[in-house]
Amino acid sequence: MSMTTLGIDIAKNVFHVHGRDAAGRPVFQKRFSRAALIKFMANLSRCRVGMEVCGGANYWSRTLQALGHEVRLISPQFVKPYVKGNKNDFNDAEAICEAVLRPTMRFVTPKTVAQQDLQNVHRVRRRLIGARTALVNQIRGLLAEYGVVVPKQVSPLRRALPRLIEDLTNDLTPLARTTFTVLYEELRAVDARVTAVDRELKAHCAQDERCQRLTAIEGIGPLTATAIIAAVADPRVFKNGRHLAAWLGLVPRQCSSGGKPRLLGISKRGDRYVRTLLIHGARAVVVRAGTKQDARSRWIAEKRRQRGTNRACVAVANKNARIIWALLVQGTCYRTAA
Repeated sequence: MSMTTLGIDIAKNVFHVHGRDAAGRPVFQKRFSRAALIKFMANLSRCRVGMEVCGGANYWSRTLQALGHEVRLISPQFVKPYVKGNKNDFNDAEAICEAVLRPTMRFVTPKTVAQQDLQNVHRVRRRLIGARTALVNQIRGLLAEYGVVVPKQVSPLRRALPRLIEDLTNDLTPLARTTFTVLYEELRAVDARVTAVDRELKAHCAQDERCQRLTAIEGIGPLTATAIIAAVADPRVFKNGRHLAAWLGLVPRQCSSGGKPRLLGISKRGDRYVRTLLIHGARAVVVRAGTKQDARSRWIAEKRRQRGTNRACVAVANKNARIIWALLVQGTCYRTAA
């Protein structure tokens, strides 16, 4: 048996493998446990191994590469068209093997351990921000039942809640005051955890030379810079900055037919978290552009006047994505235009 290509459908404890020879003929199909798969791959001659991008894919990519195999990660959306018949694990493994053999297939670069560590910090922060938003919304909803209305933002609520608890002239009952005191302490605890995570990201940014170069771009701070470094495993896989912007979903979605081009809103593909950070940073730049006279600010102000604030923000985010690609690939520092 001479296998040159494997498709592995990975899970937590059970793995289904489909193998093909150099002519593309199916020659192997078997189910493995974790330990058995590592032993099997260690005794196998060098193969091209395809896997879907999912939980654990980066770990298995690094493990199999260390055993001498050529690993290719594929987005699940590109594997689905090759599934034959009903969906099951062996059919999925066969579809992965078929997809990895396609000459025009797009592959995903595996992340390093350092990138995964950094991405984990961002995921924790995103969960904390979501929990804080839910907590603030709950507090506002409960206060409304007592005729107390506070602004939507976190900061006004954080300032107002202690005063409302101590104010004996409002309609809050003793039990309600106790409840809101507990909720306020919970809000403070979440704030403290978010602050600690932000401090950790800033410390990492200060130690990473790539992050330092990215933060020189207007609209890119430590949070966005570290998120970019964690998300983009290898910027050289993108042909140019336009491809990185497209990967982040910052380009128009195309719906053309009959030779007539039709462009819609941005595609919103790729990493939504990084795209959101880029647009939030761009929004701060757009708001301040009217008070500056440099070439970039004049371009932004004109774009805002012609297309509106939201489209100007997307345009700035798109431009920043292209600049980020150039800085990471060329290893240069950002220089502002006169």
